[in-house]
Amino acid sequence: MPTSRSARPAPLSGPSVDTVVVAGGRSSRLGGTPKAQLPVAGGTLLSRTVEAVLPLGAVVVVGPEDPALPPEVLTAREDPPFSGPAAAVAAGAVALRDLRGRAPWTAVLACDMPRVDHALPVLLAGAARAASDVDGVMALSREGRRENLAVVVRTAALERVLATVPTRDAALRSVWRHLRWDEVTVPGGSTADVDTWEDVHRLELD
Repeated sequence: MPTSRSARPAPLSGPSVDTVVVAGGRSSRLGGTPKAQLPVAGGTLLSRTVEAVLPLGAVVVVGPEDPALPPEVLTAREDPPFSGPAAAVAAGAVALRDLRGRAPWTAVLACDMPRVDHALPVLLAGAARAASDVDGVMALSREGRRENLAVVVRTAALERVLATVPTRDAALRSVWRHLRWDEVTVPGGSTADVDTWEDVHRLELD
């Protein structure tokens, strides 16, 4: 059954945020078709995610080169390629590290959640009210699933954990478990992702 279309997301407000967009997977369950380039709303999954976060601060996309990205978007690649999302987050953090005016918070998002713009206002609001001993805010689906690639984390905490925890071929949750998280329930469907052709049809991406 197709996911129903939701109302426009709330306007973005909250702390200054830079973003790492993870876009370097093999898309094996799509037969190798790059999921980042799947069409959605006149663009692609990747461009939709980038457009959602560009108003917040600097953006780095970690994955294969994409000449269609806006010129202000940074690019990086995990080393070696396909060494997992934790390695991709680490590569993205390196690309952002030397920016002047680095934001105090960093969003980490998968490229394959076409309605993540509906989750972002909730994540930003959670970051704005987070206690000083909280390292980050993680999206929680309506079904109670923790979304490891839909988070906003304090930049200092992200740098600290990446300096001490192995990331190559590591599960992202093995990195995140070293941080203190608040969890916020996001709107239904806002973190639904695309892994299979069934997902493509369910989310009405054509």
